[in-house]
Amino acid sequence: MPSRADHGMAASAFDALLELERLGREHGADLPAREEPGEDWVGVGFRLGGQRFVAPMAEVAELLKYPDLAPIPRTKSWVRGMANVRGTLLPVMDLNGYLGEHVSSLTRLSRVLVMPIENAYTGVLVDEVFGMRHFPKENVGAAPEGVEARYAPYVTGQVEDQGERWLVFSMRALAEDPQFLMVAS
Repeated sequence: MPSRADHGMAASAFDALLELERLGREHGADLPAREEPGEDWVGVGFRLGGQRFVAPMAEVAELLKYPDLAPIPRTKSWVRGMANVRGTLLPVMDLNGYLGEHVSSLTRLSRVLVMPIENAYTGVLVDEVFGMRHFPKENVGAAPEGVEARYAPYVTGQVEDQGERWLVFSMRALAEDPQFLMVAS
């Protein structure tokens, strides 16, 4: 059992620590302000023809290699077909074809971006996917002037990174476009 003397020593040791803290506050230099790293803007980078795009991460549910497709009769030429992805039917659209360009040629780089549309999913074929891209938020700006007319309804901004310009492509705007939803020919 501790004696009274032990309690006295503990009190004086504690007092000494309080005094050291007080002296440190009075005579210590302020630490530099801690800068929190800026949050990055995150998206999925992809290419159509020679143009680089990035879609907001929240608007892309999944990336797929080009799946086996069953044709869908009496649909527009840019509707590639229907895929069975893990038991879920996924219509796949050719984004180049929809945007008025030639339909995409399939290559080893071709990928399908899966996006949510009204409680379901739709896949869009793109020429190449660059994966998840992180950009400093301060590098994200408004849509530039002079965006090609076929892209303009879906371009909501741009990102400059390491000398490259990426157009921000809104999958949500694409999914809400009545023309994109009218697939019957």
